[in-house]
Amino acid sequence: MTVHLSRNQPRRTSLNRQHQEHFRSTADVNTTMCHVIVTCRSMLWTLLSIVVAFGELIAFMSTDWLVGSPRTPDAVFSPHGTTAAGEAYRPTLGIYGRCIKLPHLQRGVLCGPYAAHFGEIASGFWQAAAIFLAAGILLLCAVAFISVFTMCFQSIMKKSIFNVCGLLQAIAGLFLILGLMLYPAGWGSDKVQLYCGQDAAPYRSGLCTMGWAFYTAMGGTVLTFVCAVFSAQAEIATSSDKVQEEIEEGKSLICLL
Repeated sequence: MTVHLSRNQPRRTSLNRQHQEHFRSTADVNTTMCHVIVTCRSMLWTLLSIVVAFGELIAFMSTDWLVGSPRTPDAVFSPHGTTAAGEAYRPTLGIYGRCIKLPHLQRGVLCGPYAAHFGEIASGFWQAAAIFLAAGILLLCAVAFISVFTMCFQSIMKKSIFNVCGLLQAIAGLFLILGLMLYPAGWGSDKVQLYCGQDAAPYRSGLCTMGWAFYTAMGGTVLTFVCAVFSAQAEIATSSDKVQEEIEEGKSLICLL
C-alpha cells in the first residue's frame, strides 16, 4: 500500500503543475487581450481633441482672417479713400487665399488662393506663421487620430498614451501661439494694404477688421492647452481602481461614468 501511494505522488504533482501552467496561460491571455475602456473624462478628452483639430484646420484654410473695408467690384484706393459706384461688399483675406468680387462676374464673390506657391504668400511673417500653424495642426490631427484608439490601447512603448498625446498637444499649442504672434506682423505688406488701406502696418489692421477664422484659431489654441491638461485626467480615469476591478472580473467592455 505504501509503495502504491509513492508511485502516484509524482503523477499528482505533475497534474498540479499542468493546472498551474494552464491558469497562468489564461491569466496572460486576459492581461494581453484588448479591453475597451470608456469613461466620461476619456471620452470628453477624445471629443474635444477632435473638435480642436478640425477647428484649427478649418480656420487655417479659411480666407476670413482679415475683413476689408466696404467697396464695389471696380473700387480703387485713392489718397482720399475708396471711390466707386455700385453694390458694396467686403473682401476677405486669409494667409494664402482671398475672396473678391470681380466686375465681369455675376455669380457673386470669387474665393481662391492668391499665392500660386509658398513664396508668393503676402509676407515673410505670414510664411513663418503658416509653417508654425501647419506644424501645430499636423500634431493636433495626429493626436485626434490616436485618441480614437485610446479606448482599446492605453499605453504605447510602456508609456501612457494619454500622457504622450498631452505632451504633443502642448507642443502643438506652442506652435500655434508662435504662428498667431507672427501673423499680425505681416499686416504692413503691400497685399494687406490693398485690402486695408495705407494705414495698415505691423500689428495695426488699418481699415480691416478681424474675421471669424482668426478668433477661431485663437480659441482653438486655448482649447489645445485645455486638452493637454485634461489628458492627465483621462489617464487617471482609465487607470482607476474601478477599472482594474472590472478587468479582474474578466470584462472586455468597461464603461464608467
